[in-house]
Amino acid sequence: MAREEPQRSCLGCREVRDKKDLLRFVLAPDRTLVPDVQGKLPGRGAYTCLRKSCLAAAVAKKQFSRSFKGEVRCAPSDELIAAVAARMVERIGGYLALANKAGKVASGGESVIEALTRKSPGIVCVATDISPDIGEKIVALARRHGVAHFALFDKDRLGAILGKGLRSALVVEQGGFSEALRNEMEKYRNFFEEGRTQHDKNPRI
Repeated sequence: MAREEPQRSCLGCREVRDKKDLLRFVLAPDRTLVPDVQGKLPGRGAYTCLRKSCLAAAVAKKQFSRSFKGEVRCAPSDELIAAVAARMVERIGGYLALANKAGKVASGGESVIEALTRKSPGIVCVATDISPDIGEKIVALARRHGVAHFALFDKDRLGAILGKGLRSALVVEQGGFSEALRNEMEKYRNFFEEGRTQHDKNPRI
C-alpha cells in the first residue's frame, strides 16, 4: 500500500498541499526565521506555498509568530523573498558544479551548439550576458529540439561554477543531473510566479 504524503497548510493562502510541494521555514536558536529550501534543517517547520505572494502574505499577517507560538525575528518580506531566491540559486549552481565534476557538462557557445545539433541534451544554460547573436541561436536550437533551457548566471559566475574562465553557455547531458536541474528551475520559476505557456510547448524553464 502506497504511503500517503504528509500535508501542511500554507500560512499565506491556507491551502493544504503535500509537504514536499511547500516551502519550509524553521527557527534559529535566537528565533530568527530561516528558509529551509532543502527541507532538511532540524526543528519544527512552518510552511508557505512556493510563491512569493504567499510568503509576503504570511509575513504581513504575522502568521509565523502564530505558527511558532511566540516571538519570531522575521525580516521584511522583500528581504525574506531575496533570501529564499538566493538559496535556490545557490542550489542550482551546486547541481551544475556536481554535474561538471561528473563529466556531464560541455561548455562554451560552440560546444553547446554542436551538442544541440548532434545530440539530445538534457538541459541548456545560457549566460545572462551572452552576446545576442549566439544566445538567440542557442535558444532557437533548444526550442527546435525541445530542450529545456534557462538563463540565471552571468558569464563570470557560470565559469566560476565550472572552475574555469568566462563561459557563455553550457549543456548538461540527459540523466539525473539534468532532471534535478529542471526540478529546481521549476521551483524557482514557480516561486516568482512566472508563466509556463512557453515551457509547455518549447521547454525553456
